[in-house]
Amino acid sequence: MTPSARMQAAIELLDEIIVAARDNGASADNIAKKFFKARRYAGSKDRRAVREHVYAAIRRFGDRPENGRAAMVGLADEQPELQTLFDDSAYGPAALQENEQRASGETIPGWLLRRFAEPVDKNERGALFDRAPLDIRCNPKKADDAAIQTVWPEIEVLPLPHGYRLPTGTSVENSEVYHSGQIEIQDMGSQAIVAACVPQTPKLVLDMCAGAGGKTLGLAAQLPDNTRIVAADTDRGRLSRIEPRLRRSSTHNVETMLLSPNKEIDALAPLKGQCDLVLVDAPCTGTGTWRRNPELRWRMTPKRLDQTTQLQARLMELASAMVAPGGRLVYAVCSLLDAEGGDQAEFFLQNHPDWRDIEVDLPIGRPYRKGTLLTPYQDGTDGFYFTCLEKL
Repeated sequence: MTPSARMQAAIELLDEIIVAARDNGASADNIAKKFFKARRYAGSKDRRAVREHVYAAIRRFGDRPENGRAAMVGLADEQPELQTLFDDSAYGPAALQENEQRASGETIPGWLLRRFAEPVDKNERGALFDRAPLDIRCNPKKADDAAIQTVWPEIEVLPLPHGYRLPTGTSVENSEVYHSGQIEIQDMGSQAIVAACVPQTPKLVLDMCAGAGGKTLGLAAQLPDNTRIVAADTDRGRLSRIEPRLRRSSTHNVETMLLSPNKEIDALAPLKGQCDLVLVDAPCTGTGTWRRNPELRWRMTPKRLDQTTQLQARLMELASAMVAPGGRLVYAVCSLLDAEGGDQAEFFLQNHPDWRDIEVDLPIGRPYRKGTLLTPYQDGTDGFYFTCLEKL
């Protein structure tokens, strides 16, 4: 592909990503995979160049552009070397016009900027667009930490039990230690939330928004084999991805439970008031994961944020009913917005005098509004807020 053809491909890929962001469709990464699968003539250098154009535009503009061309024209206004690629060639984009539509504005939409947690200042927000690291967690039931460290001499030890960091791009999923279940890929922030869940030894655990099971597996790796762990979710597709991971890690004390949206209580009824620990890794806007998914900014609107916070409050209320006296509820979001974090924790405690917040002792994170805040700038993790609550 010529440089101009790569630019045109970036415009077409951005068109698809913009529509998906508007309609709450597939992620940018999944769209890109399908896009290049349908264009097998594009070599590895072509794909890399197209991706670089696309993600440069996604990271630059906080407000969703009208279309892919507007995004790249806006980027070309700031990077003049890109303007020569609009050359009207056979496979390239049409020549630039003086008055055509172009993206502009800040990297974070103004309405959203005002909603970040107070400690998330300009430097903190800038780090949300850095490249994310590659963290792994050793499964102590299947592997020895010292042995894992010999696999990759360049490995960095994280300040959490069994946590490590590898250079970005390391081929982890092709390694024997991965296929044999000795390690899992997991951001240090997620590992910290799991660590906050297990200062005690619960007999019955409910991971109520388990998704594909990352934190479920983390809990299983650190808890005794006789602990019963229930991994529940309303998304059948995501929940089904737990099974092969359980087999790979040789985990036998996890059972899955498919929930019906808005009717979760029907399936959860047998667990009511029985759980020693309930983890709610709630659906959220994902502001803490912009390093990995910067197009999430294009999906957000005040209406969607309001809908999300209402869902979070409902799930927190539902989860609290599952907790036994003396048990704990850990609520977590990969978000740095007060509405999804501190507001939720404080509102819950105000309305539930029979609950209290518990301080957690972790080597990362900082106390914030009845919970703990983790950020890329301060902690080198994805952005998270979590709170640990105890039922009196």
